[in-house]
Amino acid sequence: MKRLAALALLLAPTMLRADPTLAPEPLSYTQLPDPRQEAAAQALMQTIRCVVCQGQSIADSDADLAGDMRALVRQRIAAGEKPEAIRAWLVQRYGRWVSYRPTVDALTWPLWAAPILLLCVGGLMAGAVFKRRRR
Repeated sequence: MKRLAALALLLAPTMLRADPTLAPEPLSYTQLPDPRQEAAAQALMQTIRCVVCQGQSIADSDADLAGDMRALVRQRIAAGEKPEAIRAWLVQRYGRWVSYRPTVDALTWPLWAAPILLLCVGGLMAGAVFKRRRR
């Protein structure tokens, strides 16, 4: 029991340091004054995946990193940068996985083509089965 208490005392400072000590970015939770810019920022934030939560967009996530990403998107939109340029920068920095809108290229075309091919094969198989049943 004494060893467990000593271990808890040793780990307490480490656990306390796990909480963020910095205040969130000003634009993490503050909208842009221009409604058109804020709409563009919101539309982009809905299509960028939170790197921490992995199942939420940065618009929906409460993670500190998502807040930083929201602030970054708003800052760049306010500076006049286009949403697709911001998306390209985020994809370059965090990888393709960060975007909910993957591009079609040599690496991803099988993912886009597979559903169509499977539907065609299924249609051919169903047609063959119906043709056999008619006889």
